[in-house]
Amino acid sequence: MKTMPAVLVVEDESAIAELIAVNLRHNGFRPRWAMDSDTAQREIDAGIPDLILLDWMLPGESGLTLAKRWRSDPRTKDVPIIMLTARGDEADRVAGLDAGADDYIAKPFSTKELLARVRAVLRRRTPESAGDALTIAGLTLDPSTHRVSFEEMALKLGPTEFKLLHYLMGHAERVHSRAQLLDNVWGDHVYIEERTVDVHVKRLREALAHAGSMVETVRGAGYRLTAKPAVPVVSPALAADKVNA
Repeated sequence: MKTMPAVLVVEDESAIAELIAVNLRHNGFRPRWAMDSDTAQREIDAGIPDLILLDWMLPGESGLTLAKRWRSDPRTKDVPIIMLTARGDEADRVAGLDAGADDYIAKPFSTKELLARVRAVLRRRTPESAGDALTIAGLTLDPSTHRVSFEEMALKLGPTEFKLLHYLMGHAERVHSRAQLLDNVWGDHVYIEERTVDVHVKRLREALAHAGSMVETVRGAGYRLTAKPAVPVVSPALAADKVNA
């Protein structure tokens, strides 16, 4: 029998939480509920869910604080998080994504849209299918082992950043618009804002460290991965020599 994905709903308004839980249950999910930050942490400690629906404003610690904590914890760093909040302006959406959320949905929302976003995020978190390793200018990505390295130095990427890099490396030197990246990396882009791409490109560059300049912004067009970036790539060994000099 197929196991139903567990979804932790962190929401202090019981009516909203019940509405979400009923719809999740009727659509093949196993909802769990926490009404504040302490309860949410206890639920996480008891068992890692497949996805977290996280309200921003909570009694105790805020959802933003919880998202940052869970992203920094090895046990929960890969758990998908969708922020639920009445704070819907761009600055708040960016703050939520920067805190580690995979998606952001503003209240009030339709349950159909919420369920579609839950499914889309879970699909994006599905491991990459095995394939040949890709190597470009010392940067290597191996889909079969889900490992990335630069000049044999291991790099740690989140699942979405891994998928984004896999696509860019598979289509190196080409310029891809945000809309194209949403279509090919995220899928179901009607539910995802283009600003999401910028946030994950920023995370990808940070994770790539010395190789981050290989992911270039093409003004007015989008992004590309290139073996010959405008800003030269500094090898980890050379960077270490400069530090120790």
